Order: sequence, then structure tokens, then C-alpha cells
Amino acid sequence: QVQLVESGGGLVQPGGSLRLSCAASGSIFRVNAMGWYRQAPGKERELVATISGSASTNYADSVKGRFTITRDNAKNTVYLRMDSLNPEDTAVYYCNAYVMPSRYSSASYWGQGTQVTVSS
Repeated sequence: QVQLVESGGGLVQPGGSLRLSCAASGSIFRVNAMGWYRQAPGKERELVATISGSASTNYADSVKGRFTITRDNAKNTVYLRMDSLNPEDTAVYYCNAYVMPSRYSSASYWGQGTQVTVSS
């Protein structure tokens, strides 16, 4: 059983910053790609940023230059530093990870989501 637990969401004023964390736990042989997605009310879930096992990163155009994704492989944890937040960043943010519970299997797992609200 693999679990992803997110933390760090909340209410922030426009122009402010937040850092999200997501830790994978349970039966883990290896964690490969990890990423963050978000879903705003009435919209589809969209990719925010991903990071490979070798730390290669990819960002949505809307967050480039403002968000930074990093990971700590020793802790099976991915982080999302969000700067210069604006109201359009308001959404539920979900962590995703491709986890190998054993040498012979791999699956995609999702966290429960954490709310980020940008408002004055």
C-alpha cells in the first residue's frame, strides 16, 4: 500500500508565496517521476509541474518563472515552491507519483489534494 500525503496549502494574498510538500510512504521500492496538478472550480485538472527521478523538470507555461519543483529522494518527498501567486492560481493542488512497490511493478498514485486560495 502506497500513500501520498500533501501539506502546505492555505490562504495567501496576491503576490505572496507558499510551499507545498508531498511525501510518499508505504511499500516503496523506488519513486520515479513526481508532479503537481491542480483543479480550479469548474475546470479540468491540469499539469502544474513534474520532476523525473533524475531531477529533470517540466512546467506549465502559466507557472514558469514563478513555481519551482524539487524533490528529496531520501525522503520520497516532492516540493512545490510557489512565488508571485495570483488569484488565477487558486485551486486544489494534487500530488502525483509513479511508484514501484517492488522491482517488478509500477503504478500511479494521487494525494488527497490541498487547497490553495489566493485572495486579498
